[in-house]
Amino acid sequence: MTRLAFFGGIYNNHLALAAAIADARSRGVDAMWCLGDLGAFGPHPDRTCELIRENGISVVQGNYDHSIGHGLNDCQCGYTDPRDNRFAQLSYDYTLDHTHDEHRAWMRSLPAQQRLEIDGVRLLLCHGSPRRTNEFLWESTTSTQFLAKLCGDCECDVILGTHTGQHWARSFDPFAFINVGVLGRPENDGTTNVWYTLLRTVGTGRSPLPWEVEFVPLAYDHERLVREMRDERLPEEFIETILTGWWTTCLEVLPSKERRRGRW
Repeated sequence: MTRLAFFGGIYNNHLALAAAIADARSRGVDAMWCLGDLGAFGPHPDRTCELIRENGISVVQGNYDHSIGHGLNDCQCGYTDPRDNRFAQLSYDYTLDHTHDEHRAWMRSLPAQQRLEIDGVRLLLCHGSPRRTNEFLWESTTSTQFLAKLCGDCECDVILGTHTGQHWARSFDPFAFINVGVLGRPENDGTTNVWYTLLRTVGTGRSPLPWEVEFVPLAYDHERLVREMRDERLPEEFIETILTGWWTTCLEVLPSKERRRGRW
């Protein structure tokens, strides 16, 4: 059995990242992966980069990382609502201004996808989808037929991504799609914990599928994060999400079913 930990969307939340690394190690993982978007809503982006690099975590480039690495004008997040884009610009400008040149160069070098074969299981790691880095694949609007075709076209057994900010998984023999969730902020569910994913490969002789998925809820010092965000004069809307577990921005992109689960 091989155990892998997958982290999505760190969003500058270096405190949640540190807690996730410690938790994953306590569970005996063999390797840790980050599926991109190191920056966004939180403070001190260099601290996140340092933790990732010091702990030997492999990284797939997210849209945020591509933009920061190349010094682009925005995060390429894929929002269409003017209010969402205004807040996205605030978080992007802060992250760009506070990311060291060395870390920007490192982000430029990150791969957009990674392929692994472990215990006979072919894994494809991406940020949004194999088709597009900033593609939103939502549980309520993404069909099983589409996911099966995606796996077939990409010649893999399991696709792992993030980008939406909400974890989910769907198995459809012999394939699976897993959204690993994000560490950067709560999932718009009224709780302050964040999520990461454990994948256990158990060999091709195991029926019905040769892998097991566990979504791990993670508590961290969110009150300290709030203090740091206020010290950095980040928007109160971002801070309210950390304190309450309810999204206050980036809501318009949510499909109706996912939005009805939230407060707003």
